[in-house]
Amino acid sequence: QAQLRESGGGSVQAGGSLRLSCATNEYTFTRACMAWFRQAPGKEREGVAAFSSGTGNTYYADSVKGRFTFSQDNAKNTLYLQMNSLKPEDTAMYYCAAQLTWNCHSVYWQRNSDYNYWGQGTQVTVSS
Repeated sequence: QAQLRESGGGSVQAGGSLRLSCATNEYTFTRACMAWFRQAPGKEREGVAAFSSGTGNTYYADSVKGRFTFSQDNAKNTLYLQMNSLKPEDTAMYYCAAQLTWNCHSVYWQRNSDYNYWGQGTQVTVSS
């Protein structure tokens, strides 16, 4: 069973940067579609970005394209989400999620019901 451990959240001013980490086991890291979702108070959970372990394909929500990027450390089975040029509207609880499929679906990667495993969440707060 996959376990996802997130870290890296915090508080920054608008325009600042944060890097989120999602660590898991080797089996999940090499066979899953791994994604970041976020949920702000009073809003639905939304997909932010997804990474396909099998193909290396990445997907980003329009709201974060050009500002957020993935990187990985294969030795640590850790996926990173570098978040630059942060905006107050990026403020939310961020969750790492995984589904055991080689390639994230190009359209449905944002469908949170498809993900079997979830981390506990890490808070990101961006002040203006």
